[in-house]
Amino acid sequence: MASISCFCALFRQPTLRYLLASSNDKASSFDYKTMQKHSASHVCPVSISSSIEQPCVSLSRRQLIILPALAAFTFPPSLPHAFADSDVDRMYTDDVNKFKIAVPQEWQVGTGEPNGFKSVTAFYPQEDSNSNVSVVITLLGPDFTRMESFGKVDEFAETLVSGLDRSWQRPPGVAAKLIDCKASKGLYYINYSLQNPGEARRYLYSAIGMASNGWYNRLYTVTGQFVEDDANKYGSQIQKAVASFRFI
Repeated sequence: MASISCFCALFRQPTLRYLLASSNDKASSFDYKTMQKHSASHVCPVSISSSIEQPCVSLSRRQLIILPALAAFTFPPSLPHAFADSDVDRMYTDDVNKFKIAVPQEWQVGTGEPNGFKSVTAFYPQEDSNSNVSVVITLLGPDFTRMESFGKVDEFAETLVSGLDRSWQRPPGVAAKLIDCKASKGLYYINYSLQNPGEARRYLYSAIGMASNGWYNRLYTVTGQFVEDDANKYGSQIQKAVASFRFI
């Protein structure tokens, strides 16, 4: 398993521009630096060395919906293979964060605790790829007691997708489109796409749920993504992985 001792370093990499800014739009109002500044101002810090959990009470409902999805895009194409375990069990179980998820046998794992999030776990193929599955855990304040605290699934999905969409800008930025959404067994399932002008469309499958550790509620955002060109290679695997997510 790839252990990322200072995972917040990933947030310094300009990988968000691929998704959230057109390649010829150097002054996008929603590029990586903007998101980084926004996060520093509004996301409560989570110390990597601290075992004391602090809920992000300063975040609005809209921010809590959008920021975990953005965190999934900060992963580089691959994490350091030198520290990765190539013998990953198909059923990955996190006894500390109380979840399990089925991932392809040969996929590798990276974990960390970036600033602003309790935990991030990424699963990705050994070869370089833009396809991956991530589990982002965000601590919640006392106002959020169940998924309906964010609204019904349709409202949640619309808030997420509209928050990512920049197709209305001039020149147009990333186009985000909602494909489908549903609620099942306490989880919200959302399928949407993102596409920068002139670039391949990216498909995203998310499962979002809430669980408590006895003190604070946690929002779990599971996101699987792949580009259109890799749909035949990774699409089915990623959809199955997201659908397999369960609390333990």
